[in-house]
Amino acid sequence: MRTKHESATGRVFLPQSRMSRVIRALVRDRYLLLLISPVLLYYVIFHYVPMYGVTIAFKNFRPVDGILGSDWVGFKHFEQFFQSLYFGRLLRNTLLISLYSLFWGFPVPIAFALLLNELKDRVFKRAVQTISYLPHFISIVVVAGMIIAFTHPIDGVVNILLVKLGLQPISFITEPGWFRTLFVSSGIWQQFGWGSIIYLAAIAGINPQLYEAAEMDGAKRRHKMLYITLPGILPTVIILFILNVGNLMDVGFEKVLLLYSPMTYETADVIGTFVYRRGIVSADFSFAAAVNLFNNVINIILLITVNRISRRLTDTSLW
Repeated sequence: MRTKHESATGRVFLPQSRMSRVIRALVRDRYLLLLISPVLLYYVIFHYVPMYGVTIAFKNFRPVDGILGSDWVGFKHFEQFFQSLYFGRLLRNTLLISLYSLFWGFPVPIAFALLLNELKDRVFKRAVQTISYLPHFISIVVVAGMIIAFTHPIDGVVNILLVKLGLQPISFITEPGWFRTLFVSSGIWQQFGWGSIIYLAAIAGINPQLYEAAEMDGAKRRHKMLYITLPGILPTVIILFILNVGNLMDVGFEKVLLLYSPMTYETADVIGTFVYRRGIVSADFSFAAAVNLFNNVINIILLITVNRISRRLTDTSLW
């Protein structure tokens, strides 16, 4: 009786080592690795190497002393942030703006892609697609300027319409209660068309024979959308939802900075703007690094948690 690695001739073949398989794979795919090497170098140099600077969150960093020469203070900056008067407000504003953006903004590209897929006129469909994509390419600075101009209490288009309807003009920019509405609605307008691209690509990958079979069985358009299109793009929806939840604490810092003011800090001030004021304006680098590190840790926890829940419930996950 032959052993596991013994051939009919009696010659014994040793199993190939893991290292030799890796070397063979590297030699075989050397040109592909060379092609992707600039991207890998970019991420290593500009994303992974700078991660060493996170240590200043645990030090009393002074540029004169450098990272290695600065005194170690442990969790001092984290404790100061958790005990500060602004912690509750910052966390609440960050979560509320992110949750509103997720709740209202996430379904819009899905609905738009489903409706756009139902259009039969190709010329009209392409025109609608192009118009919906355009706001994505507008700079955040320009979008903020448009919001300020359109909502100006005296000569803004919105307030002119309100006055013509017999209503009182509203100073949207200086009213704390309107900030989140302006932020979320402008974000949806700017990104829903661009966000629908991946859903349209997922719809294009659905087997056309499923629609043909459903049509032969007498299914109407809404039935095909509910029972074929939606289930077909569900894995894509789940993956993008996980990614969105993983970035829940990353509010659009730039747009908040351009739109908010001390009068709207109550509802507009988020962790990102607080880090900017303490780290850049006040030059308190260690404290700002600690706050930002806390923000990123929360994002990682949310990403891992939602990914694990999705894997158990739907068998669809990032890893």
